[in-house]
Amino acid sequence: MKCCSLLLAVAMPMFAAGFMPTAPVSGTSWLSTRGLPHRCVSASAAANAPSPRLSSRLVLRASGAGGFDSKVFKKTPISLGGTQEEIVKGGRDLFPLLPQAFEGIKQIGIIGWGSQAPAQGQNLKESLAGTGVKVKVGLRKSSPSWQLAESVGFTEKDGTLGEMFDVIKESDMVILLISDAAQAKLHKEIFAALKPGATLGLSHGFLLGYLQSIGSDFPEGINVIAVCPKGMGPSVRRLYEQGKTVNGAGINSSFAVHKDANGKATELALGWGVAIGSPFLFKTTMTEEYKSDIYGERGILLGAVHGIIETLFRRYVAEGMTPEQAFKESAESITGPITKIISKEGVLKLYNSLSAADKEVFNKAYSATYKPAREILQEIYDEVASGNEIRSVVMHSERLSEFPVGKIDGTYTWQVGETVRAARKEDEIPLNPFTAGVYVATMMAQIDVLRKAGHSFSEIVNESVIEAVDSLCPYMHYKGVAFMVDNCSITARLGSRKWAPRFDYILDQLAYTAVDNSVPVNQELIGDFLKNPVHDAISVCCSLRPPVDISCAAPSTVKEISLK
Repeated sequence: MKCCSLLLAVAMPMFAAGFMPTAPVSGTSWLSTRGLPHRCVSASAAANAPSPRLSSRLVLRASGAGGFDSKVFKKTPISLGGTQEEIVKGGRDLFPLLPQAFEGIKQIGIIGWGSQAPAQGQNLKESLAGTGVKVKVGLRKSSPSWQLAESVGFTEKDGTLGEMFDVIKESDMVILLISDAAQAKLHKEIFAALKPGATLGLSHGFLLGYLQSIGSDFPEGINVIAVCPKGMGPSVRRLYEQGKTVNGAGINSSFAVHKDANGKATELALGWGVAIGSPFLFKTTMTEEYKSDIYGERGILLGAVHGIIETLFRRYVAEGMTPEQAFKESAESITGPITKIISKEGVLKLYNSLSAADKEVFNKAYSATYKPAREILQEIYDEVASGNEIRSVVMHSERLSEFPVGKIDGTYTWQVGETVRAARKEDEIPLNPFTAGVYVATMMAQIDVLRKAGHSFSEIVNESVIEAVDSLCPYMHYKGVAFMVDNCSITARLGSRKWAPRFDYILDQLAYTAVDNSVPVNQELIGDFLKNPVHDAISVCCSLRPPVDISCAAPSTVKEISLK
């Protein structure tokens, strides 16, 4: 989940690049009512039904993990969960190679100013300083984002800011970072404006999915590549800034070469990824990227974790906890110790750090949660893979002028959260084993759906684990769920709001009732969890983690948003 361009009014004239949210929002939470009705299944039947087995020993073909060649950057072979992949490690020591990677590129056009564009534009500009490659931002002349771009050094006077279609026409490489729905609406005009032989860069495969759904394709004679940071744009910028003294820290990225018209597409993609600060880059396809990314943000990255916290908070209050303690045991536990342990040492380390008594609690929560969560997650994946979710995003975006995006932190849960954060003592945040069991079961269910679909382990780990703990949860820890969700793309924001209530509902109806009715722990599920080969893949990825933790409070040129 990287979270791409952030634009709200995608169906209006503001639809094009650079729109920043100014529309009024409703004052009620999207979670004030329950999600869609679910078919009637008893808690006992749900908990003891045959497991959707995915053997811990099964090695699935990783469809996006094919090899690649580079004459500029060194490839590093890695073994992940019994599969072999190749990555490129980033770092500022590679910046001298960027002129070679960008050979033939005189101007890179950054189109848009949403979630990703400010981060990638600034990072590219700084990394390419002195190379002769100009980075120029393209926006609508009337865009309120024009001044925001100027505030960080992009100006008409020095030739680094211009009207979006003019910038597209004159750029050798166009990085298209307007919203997904805007790309769908404007793709014909954008394609027509591209120079012959230009390179079109995307940070999400959504446009490919849309083109496939209407029986269309990218134009001939151009390169089409993708570099997709596995985190929201503000985190891409913050970690780039924080990594200046440690040879780079940033957000991992996948890269894809969809069309290579001149034989330079791979080097351009790798150079782009290195220049924005990616600690490592792994290969995928644009199809696999949009499937895993759109799916992931509706799952554990955004939607599922929101639903989990809402329902756990209510459960703990009903059990007799004070609201403040209930928030600590749910939200704070996830964004605090659970996130920190997984980030640096992995999911299995989290489990092994628990006492014997706490493991029993974890197992009960995990056993009851895994199958209900996996049912929803499989539905999400199927909706994305079929194109239904892409069509839903486009249609929903067309309704935004009438029904603006509403607040998602207006419930009692998040009101209490403000009080708790104000008095927070980091070393006193509890690691609640029941919370950990629910959260990890959902994360593992997401992982297993991706495994079954044949995604590479590098993509699975980044889209289900690393993005959650290194980019997104730190934002929720800092200022709550809305600060996390609403600094992501409009596609992510809409999807999170759509699916969070489904997780809230199914956990209440199936998972917690199984626990309350003393349904026995499904030991087969626990065994599959402990033997899952993803733990090896996570361990390897943790070893590649930069030493820098993101700081949401550190000074930065990035400007996060907060809906009022």
